[in-house]
Amino acid sequence: MEQPMSQKTPSQTPKKVVLGVIGGSGVYKMDGVEYVGEHNLATPFGEPSDSVMEARIEGRSVFFLPRHGRGHRYLPSEVNYRANIHALKQLGVTHVLAVSAVGIMKDFIKPGNMVVPDQLFDRTRGSRESTFFGEGIAGHVMFGDPFCAEMRSLIIAGAKIEKATVHDGGTYVCMEGPAFSTRAESNFYRKTLEPSVIGMTAIPEAKLAREAEMCYAMLALATDYDCWHESEEDVSVAAVIAVVKANANLANNIIKRVASLMPPTSTSEILSAAKYAIMTDITKIPENTRKKVQTLWGPYLGEN
Repeated sequence: MEQPMSQKTPSQTPKKVVLGVIGGSGVYKMDGVEYVGEHNLATPFGEPSDSVMEARIEGRSVFFLPRHGRGHRYLPSEVNYRANIHALKQLGVTHVLAVSAVGIMKDFIKPGNMVVPDQLFDRTRGSRESTFFGEGIAGHVMFGDPFCAEMRSLIIAGAKIEKATVHDGGTYVCMEGPAFSTRAESNFYRKTLEPSVIGMTAIPEAKLAREAEMCYAMLALATDYDCWHESEEDVSVAAVIAVVKANANLANNIIKRVASLMPPTSTSEILSAAKYAIMTDITKIPENTRKKVQTLWGPYLGEN
């Protein structure tokens, strides 16, 4: 039976914790955050959504990357998730706090609430680049528990300290978008999957973070009832944006709180998730592919 990747083991060497945040451009307007600079990074998988901002919170370096680019330029299916994750890996990020607006799929969750999901269901169409493997290197990481328990607990703790209404657990359904669900789709998800929220970005972001050996979890901002909730008006972009803006300050406060709660080191097994994942004989991996994945898995390929 697969064991949760977030479990710790005494044999795991502690690693220095470095926090990265993937979210909207609102994180660039945090009060009480010391701005350090920006990193314009190239990756073997193309250009990230934007430059990565470095800030200091409670004496800790934290790296911020706007998922859709500043000004929200990229659709969920256009985001270069591989480049985004690789850029954070280059900067030494070990733990990722993803911030994302989501639709509500359960009655007890209200617009403006926070949700910290513990499961994922993929309803994207396979058009997104969703793995670092391929091109001569085959591998398979465990993904039974897609969100890191260590990160989830820190996010929940931070949200509670900030007096947010936060829901612990639930399934996040990731749809392709960019249109919102039809009523038939929304009711199908509700009846068959019983999810808590629906969104468009957790896949492949969470999968790639696992392959890159990063502890990933999400602060989901519940913005609206999906169209299953027939007593409400249909979902509108204006309504979603209004709730996101109203919650921006609270979300930023939670991010700062999580940064202050992060431990100095971690022994999460996720930090070595790819150690036994590579199936290919390392002598058979093409040189160009080896160069592309060196930052991710160099130690497992006989490299320093």
